[in-house]
Amino acid sequence: MADVATLVEQARQGRPRAVARLISLIEGDSPQLREVMAALAPLVGGAYVVGVTGAPGVGKSTSTSALVTAYRRAGKRVGVLAVDPSSPFSGGALLGDRVRMSEHASDPGVYIRSMASRGHLGGLAWAAPQAIRVLDAAGCDVVLVETVGVGQSEVEIAAQADTSVLLLAPGMGDGIQAAKAGILEIGDVYVVNKADREGADATARELGHMLGLGEARAPGDWRPPIVKTVAARGEGVDEVVEALEKHRAWMEERGVLAERRKRRAAGEVETIAVTTLRARIGDLHGDRRLGALAERVVAGELDPYAAADELVAGVTERG
Repeated sequence: MADVATLVEQARQGRPRAVARLISLIEGDSPQLREVMAALAPLVGGAYVVGVTGAPGVGKSTSTSALVTAYRRAGKRVGVLAVDPSSPFSGGALLGDRVRMSEHASDPGVYIRSMASRGHLGGLAWAAPQAIRVLDAAGCDVVLVETVGVGQSEVEIAAQADTSVLLLAPGMGDGIQAAKAGILEIGDVYVVNKADREGADATARELGHMLGLGEARAPGDWRPPIVKTVAARGEGVDEVVEALEKHRAWMEERGVLAERRKRRAAGEVETIAVTTLRARIGDLHGDRRLGALAERVVAGELDPYAAADELVAGVTERG
């Protein structure tokens, strides 16, 4: 068994192996998970969490790498969680430690971790919220969370990040069409990457038009900016960082950041509670009570809602 207190202290000192071990304990749903979370609780809250999302092919990894470079130039410690599609064979991340971010691999001020989504919908690994806590406690000033590029189901990033960056690119076909799936509703900062391609200005104009058709904003409300970049060459990336810092300042000034973090914690607590209850209900599949309730439903003696109420009462009594 790992010595959690020692691992946490080493992680606070910025030791990569300790950070890796803690995240591995989380991903493996270790029996020590509760001990890890208890030790981390007083150490978190300092990191600024930025979500980077968008359809496949828009340059999420390249843009994330460029953001790392910009933040490191400013002297910030940076953590990166890159959530990859899962291997159907091993369950591990298909892309490993992201070849395109290898330029930062030897930088002690950068920690990069690939996490497998393991079929979890919404583009994020189920363990991502806890992994963010590890990087936060390890002294990262900024945590960049890059989601799986699997299409238009990545709105979950908005619930996990302080600020969400939505990437699009000209000529991507489904770029603006993502609006139909609600992705355009989650962005705090919009980035049209690969702006050296034909159609970049048109994509930015169309995006601006669609955002203008959205909800009416009151004076003082945040108006998401649209920034054009060529991330592969680092062009426009400083403007993205500037937009992120402006959004952070706006949120802090109006209490929005604290409210977002409160909602994030509430969602995390709810997920853990529901998972615990689901596990207990699963234990009842071999329990005579569940079978007896099912028989009564089939016989018409009990409706499914009343049966569910009895089941829930039984589960909570056991707790």
